[in-house]
Amino acid sequence: MVSYTEIQTSNVLINDDTAPRVAVFVGGTSGIGRFTIRALVATGASVRIYLVGRRSSEERANAFIQELHAINPNAEVIWTEGEVSLLAETNKICEVIKSKESHIDLLFLTAGYAPFGTRRETTEGLEVAQSLEYYSRILFILQLFPLLGKAAAPRVVSVLGGGLERMTINLDDIDLKRPGNFGGVKAQTQYIALNTTTLDKLADENPDVTFIHSWPGWVSTGNVRRSSSNPIMAWIIWLIIEPLLALFSLSDDESGQRHLFQSTSAAFGGRGIPWKGKAGVNALGRGATGLFLVNYKCDCTPNAKVVPLLREKAQRKVWDHTQEVLRPYL
Repeated sequence: MVSYTEIQTSNVLINDDTAPRVAVFVGGTSGIGRFTIRALVATGASVRIYLVGRRSSEERANAFIQELHAINPNAEVIWTEGEVSLLAETNKICEVIKSKESHIDLLFLTAGYAPFGTRRETTEGLEVAQSLEYYSRILFILQLFPLLGKAAAPRVVSVLGGGLERMTINLDDIDLKRPGNFGGVKAQTQYIALNTTTLDKLADENPDVTFIHSWPGWVSTGNVRRSSSNPIMAWIIWLIIEPLLALFSLSDDESGQRHLFQSTSAAFGGRGIPWKGKAGVNALGRGATGLFLVNYKCDCTPNAKVVPLLREKAQRKVWDHTQEVLRPYL
């Protein structure tokens, strides 16, 4: 475990020379994205942050931007509206960012919610949580690769469940459309495995980019409540489950600091804020480049029993299917 003191010591070293000067946060209006943005802005560094969220979050986002400006007048936070569960909207957001920037240092992806309610599809025919937690994230990465490739130490952080992969991935029904295949645990397990399988491929093909699939542990973000379309169940979650989660959760500040560490430290891939502690190991069980599966303690695991099997038995089929879904938007 990387101690909280070590993480705070590392984050203190973030300044104008070492900060991710241009960052894109998808899902940063609440939860872990919001906590991490606040931690980054509080370093005092001159940064430009694209805060991506849907229209219903704009009022909350504007209040957050004012708060951030008061913390650090050198931070420029740009509200970028779009419904990222829709791939066409994701495309438009990427085009806006590409028209304004020459490079991106950090792409931080957190949009999503626990798929524990009934199956709901977007107007594009994709299950909402899967679109948010997988397809939209991969589309952001692919569309913004040209800008990431021009950064000195580019990094992609996808927050979901790195290290929790299982070999129960359903390759015959990747989108879980068949009756009986969709369900809370089954769906979330599927989406975690899809993230790792594809990020592993992208990391292997793009060694100049550091990839992290993060498991944040227990953090009280409200995602469980938002996953329920039943108002009575949402009320029960708010009254009973969320207070229980809060007892075991990381604080908002610690979650933000730990994810800022994941976004900046040379502990992962050797690029970033100098790190004298134990180097992280990637999904191949080595250091240097590749995909890092990082848990809430900021420890790495190669998940050696599962990831090699995903690489061997699932990667090609998952990638072919993903290309088929994303092709109209590339």
